[in-house]
Order: sequence, then structure tokens, then C-alpha cells
Amino acid sequence: MGKSITRRSVLQTSMAASFLSTIPAVSFAADDVYKPAVPGRPVPPTNDFDKSSTAEQVTEGINLAGQVALVTGCNSGLGFETMRVLAMRGAHVIGAARNQEKAAAACAQIDGKTTPLVVELTDLPGIVTAANQVADMDVALDMLILNAGIMAVPDRRQANGVELQFAVNHLGHFLLANRLLAQVTAAKQGRVVVVSSAAHRWAPEEGIQFDNLDAAVGYDPFKAYGQSKVANGLFSRELARRLAATTATSNSLHPGVIKTNLGRYLPETEESDDEPRSFRYKSIPEGTATQCYVATNPELAKVTGYYFDNCNPVVPNAHMQDDALAAKLWQVSAELTADYLS
Repeated sequence: MGKSITRRSVLQTSMAASFLSTIPAVSFAADDVYKPAVPGRPVPPTNDFDKSSTAEQVTEGINLAGQVALVTGCNSGLGFETMRVLAMRGAHVIGAARNQEKAAAACAQIDGKTTPLVVELTDLPGIVTAANQVADMDVALDMLILNAGIMAVPDRRQANGVELQFAVNHLGHFLLANRLLAQVTAAKQGRVVVVSSAAHRWAPEEGIQFDNLDAAVGYDPFKAYGQSKVANGLFSRELARRLAATTATSNSLHPGVIKTNLGRYLPETEESDDEPRSFRYKSIPEGTATQCYVATNPELAKVTGYYFDNCNPVVPNAHMQDDALAAKLWQVSAELTADYLS
């Protein structure tokens, strides 16, 4: 028997199709309206990489020997490929996953130096424990890549008093990054790389619904996901401002649309000859390229507070450049995690 068609399934399919139409990005140019997060810092250079570039290609010739990276969501998809490529280039990669079994199994498959770490992003005390374990390693973090996430959870769920996608995609990473900032700033040029999404365009009209973070009113799985992705971008932007006096940087990015475990709640879709030729799913190596580029490219050493797609700077929507919204998000996030921040 085929799957029944419900109002929810029709809505989800429609929203998924709508997302695909948002993918073509506006390239960063002199006449684009962009408000730098940190005035006076270099504008990121453009390059010839595109949506078909892979993580191996964008890191070719880069020697990461002696550098340390931490990657969340290392056990599958983009996180696993990121760990593989960084280790291949010589980095020691701390691979973080939800439990020890997943983290250890992923690390065991990598050629290179890796260390498994348990980071369950809804477990705030566990995040503190993980950060303390990294501190005990007595290493500086050259790269902190906040990659893990969930998408379009079909029914309203909560963790730590907020909607689940906001809790996992933003709040857990907010706490983890803050607990590891000493290690990031101890590096010669530490980089925080935040995986956001073009789905920030799905967010509610306000960008962040501070009076409805638990999604008690009008839960929509796609708007909730979009809100969490706006939060990723705003967090990265505010962090860039706060790190401005250091050598560390913070940038966010859209990886592309890739068939990974992230889309497990989405309706099944098939590529066909009827799809616009301008769109195709990226492969995992292609989807990993932008975060590896932002994490490693020498030309980005002083670039901070930007948003990237296809390894190039692009202009996100207005919410992602709203400094007042970013400051409020930081304040609220700090209040929600206050018992674990220091």
C-alpha cells in the first residue's frame, strides 16, 4: 500500500520544494548590501571554487600538521567527511558524537590521528564534561567546527525548556563553544566554523521568536529549523565581534542540499529530468567543501563575521546581519545556559 497523503505531508513536500528554490546564492559584490560584523577587517576574497568542488580539492596543498580540530557530528555525513579530510591533511581531529560508541567507531575508520569525544547537545552537564576533557588534553583548538544538527522534527519536542531544534542546533553549540573559547584563542589563529543554512530564510518573521522559544504556539517544523539556522548565523556574527581583539575568527556557512541523515524527517523526493538544471543535490564530499575551506584556507586568516556558500562569501538575509538581534540572542542563550557557562 502506498503512503497516505495528509495535509502535513503535502505541506512538508511543498516546504521542501520551496527550500530547493532558495539555494542559488547571491554572490558577494561591491554593490551588495552587507554590514560587516567587525568593521575594518578584511573582506573575504572570491575564488574559483563552486558547488562541484570537494573538500579534498579545496584543501589541496594545505598542511595541517600540528593543528587540532574538533568536529561535532563526526559519526556520519558531513561531519565524518570533514574529520576524514582534515586528518588526511595532517590535523589531529577530536571527533564528537552523541555517544562513545558512535564517536569511537567513526574515529576508528579514519587514517590519521583522531580522538573520540562524547557530545550530546541536549545534555548541558555532559557538554561541560566534554569541554573539560578537551581542556585536560592541554591542546589549543585551531578549528572548532560546529557541524551537528537536526532538521524538520515533525512534532513539537523540547529540551532544556526550548524547542528541540533550537536546543540542538544552537543552544548546545553555544555552550560548547563558550566552554572551549580559551582553547580556541590559545591557538595561533583559532577558527570557529558554524554550519548554518540557506534555510535561515524559513525563519519566522521576527527571525527569533524569543517569546515562543518552546514553540508552544504554532509549531511548524520548517520555521523552527529556519529559526535555529538564523540563530547559528547570529551566534557566529556576535562571536566574531567578541573575538575581534584576538587572532581568532568566527564565520558561518551554508553547506548545500545533501542527502544525509539530517533529512531523515523529510518526505522522500526523487531527482528527475523535470527538475531545473540549476539544481542538483550535492554529494557529501561537495557538501563538506565549504566548511573545510572556511576552517583551513590561509587567505581567511583575518576574515571574520561572514557567511559563505560554495566556498565564497554571500549575503544572507537581513535577520542574519541584525546586530541587535544577535546581541539579544547571546544574552538569552547565556541566561538559558547560565548554570553551565562558567
